Amino acid sequence: MRLPMYCPIYDLYCPIAAVGRAGRSGHFTAPCAAASRLSRPPRAGPVPLLLRLLLRPLPPAPSPGEPSGCGRCRAAVGAAVRCAMLPLLRRLVLPAACDGSRDGDSRYANLFKKLDLNEDGRVDIAELQTGLQAMGIPLGKEAEEKIFKAGDTNQDGQLDFEEFMQYLKDHEKKMKLAFKSLDKNNDGKIEPSEVVQSLKILGINISEKQAEKILQSIDADGTMSVDWNEWRDHFMFNPATDIEEIIRYWKHSTVLDIGDSLTVPDEFTEEEKKSGQWWKQLLAGGVAGAVSRTGTAPLDRLKVMMQVHGSKSNKMNIASGFKQMLKEGGVRSLWRGNGVNVVKIAPETAIKFWAYEQYKKILTKDDGNLGTVERFVSGSLAGATAQTSIYPMEVLKTRLAVGKTGQYSGMFDCAKKILKTEGVKAFYKGYIPNILGIIPYAGIDLAVYELLKSTWLEHYASSSANPGVFVLLGCGTASSTCGQLASYPLALVRTRMQAQASVEGAPQLNMVGLFQRIIATEGIQGLYRGIAPNFMKVLPAVSISYVVYEKMKQNLGIA
Repeated sequence: MRLPMYCPIYDLYCPIAAVGRAGRSGHFTAPCAAASRLSRPPRAGPVPLLLRLLLRPLPPAPSPGEPSGCGRCRAAVGAAVRCAMLPLLRRLVLPAACDGSRDGDSRYANLFKKLDLNEDGRVDIAELQTGLQAMGIPLGKEAEEKIFKAGDTNQDGQLDFEEFMQYLKDHEKKMKLAFKSLDKNNDGKIEPSEVVQSLKILGINISEKQAEKILQSIDADGTMSVDWNEWRDHFMFNPATDIEEIIRYWKHSTVLDIGDSLTVPDEFTEEEKKSGQWWKQLLAGGVAGAVSRTGTAPLDRLKVMMQVHGSKSNKMNIASGFKQMLKEGGVRSLWRGNGVNVVKIAPETAIKFWAYEQYKKILTKDDGNLGTVERFVSGSLAGATAQTSIYPMEVLKTRLAVGKTGQYSGMFDCAKKILKTEGVKAFYKGYIPNILGIIPYAGIDLAVYELLKSTWLEHYASSSANPGVFVLLGCGTASSTCGQLASYPLALVRTRMQAQASVEGAPQLNMVGLFQRIIATEGIQGLYRGIAPNFMKVLPAVSISYVVYEKMKQNLGIA
C-alpha cells in the first residue's frame, strides 16, 4: 500500500514532500484522520496554531479502517513537535531582544557607539581609553593596549564594529569558562564559599567574609552571589582570560628584590608551566633584581661595613661610612662586591624554583591539595637548599665588600686566596645563622603580607577586588621590611663570621660566642648596626625592581 503524501502536518516539516507533491499524480489523498484533528484553520495567523500544536496531546491511535500509512504522519508530528516547534515558536512568539545572539549584538552595538566618540565607525586607542574612562572603567594603559592589540585583527590601528564584536564574543567565551571553574556546584551562581575554595587551590587563603567583600564589587543586585550576567558585565573589558589571571594580583610575588634571598619562591600555575610563562617571569625577575641591586649597591656595601667595623668606639654612621669608603677607594669602591651579588641571582633562583617544586610533590596531601603550612615548609626548605648551594658566593661577596683596594683582583682571585689560606671550611662560615634566619624572615614576611591583604579586603574590597599597583607594592615592601627586621641580628652575626678571618685582631668566634660578645660590649642595639642604610635602600630597590620588571614583561611578551 502506497503511503499518503499529502498531510498538512507532514508538509509543515517536510518541504521536499510539499514541493514534490505537485509532480506526483496519484498521491493527492485527503488528510488522514490524525492530521485532520490538528489542522483546523487558525484563528489569527500561525501563532495560535503553533501554540495548539505544541500544547495539545498527540493524536490517539488510528481508528478502525484508518490507513496504516498515517503512522508516518503521527511519527512526523512527534518528531516535529520535539525537534522543530520550540525554536519556531520562540522566533514567532518571543520578541527579538530575548534572543541571546541578537541581544548580545545589540549590547555590542551600544558599547561601540559609546566608544566611537567621533562617530566615524572606528575606534582608535585614544577613543578606547577616553570612552572606558567615561564609562567608569579605568583599566590602565597596559590593559587597554592589550584589549586593542587582541581586537585589532587587521592591524590597521583601529577597531571597526566587526573586530570589536568578535573580540567581545571571544572574550565572553573565555570568561564563561572562568565562571564555570568558580561555580563548583554548577547552580549558575558564584558564592563566597566557592571563591574561598578556588583561591585556596591557588595558594591564596582568605575567609568567607573577605570573599563576600570581593563579590560585593561584582554583585549588582545585592544577593551576595554573582550570576553569569553580573560576572560578564563586570569583566567585559578586563583583559584577564581565566580565573588564575583574574586573582593573580593577590599572589605574593617575590619580584620586589630588596637585596635579600630568604623569601618563599613564586607559585606558578600549571598553565604557566606548560606555556613557558614561568621561565619568562623568572628571567624578568632576575634582570630586575640585577638592576635593582646594582642601583643600591653603595648602600648595601655601607651596611656590610657598618656590620663588620661598626662599634661604640668608632661610632660609624652613614655619613662617616661613605667618607671612609670614598677616601679609601674612590667612587668605584662603592660597588665593590656587587658583581658576585648579581651573578648569584641566576643559580639561586633556578635552584630555589626546582627545589620548591620537588618539596611540594613530597609534601602534597593524599587528596592532591597543598595547604598553607605545606607551602611554607616547601618554600623554606627550597630557600635552604638554594642557600646551601650558592653560600660560598655569599662569603665571597662579604670578603670583597670589606676588602681593601688592591687586596683582591676579582671574584676568582678572592676565592683562590681564601681556599689557599683558610681551606674549604671558610666558604661556609656563618652558614648556621644564615639558615636559621630563613624561618623568621619568610614566616613574618608571609604573615604580614596576609595581614595587610586581609585588612585591605575587609575595608576596601567592596568597590573593587583589584587592589592596584600601589597597594600591592606597599604590602610587599612592608612585609619584606618586617621580615628583615626580625632576622637582622642573625644576618649581622652571619656577616661578621664571614668576615672575621680577614679583620686584623678579630677573635674567631662561633655563632653563640659572637652573640654573647656583641651583647656584652655593645648591648642589644649592637645587633642592629647597619640597619639604617639597609632600610634606606628598600624604597629605591622596590621602585627599580618594579619598573624594570614591567619593562621586561613587555619585551618578553608576558601577559
